[in-house]
Amino acid sequence: MTAKEMEANYELETGNVIVERFRNLNPGQVSGVLVNNHGPFAWGDSPADAMYHAVVLEEVAKLTCRTLQLNSDSTMNQVLLDKYFLRKHGKNAYYSQ
Repeated sequence: MTAKEMEANYELETGNVIVERFRNLNPGQVSGVLVNNHGPFAWGDSPADAMYHAVVLEEVAKLTCRTLQLNSDSTMNQVLLDKYFLRKHGKNAYYSQ
């Protein structure tokens, strides 16, 4: 968020940043989002489900931070990321947990 956004109507602008991020995403397929300098925003079918997603999001962020501290050039192959995601959420999904 920019300084101008934070100084205006912080809560509204935080929501706007989240809406902008999800403009081309399906929030039913992505259960949370990180906003810079803020805790996680997460949702689900129930408050308990949303809390679960928030905890998972925080853990993934922590693991990512540690990975980048060990190797700042670390990346994940986009083909592999797509494979993991699309096998559960793609039009030809075949995997579910």
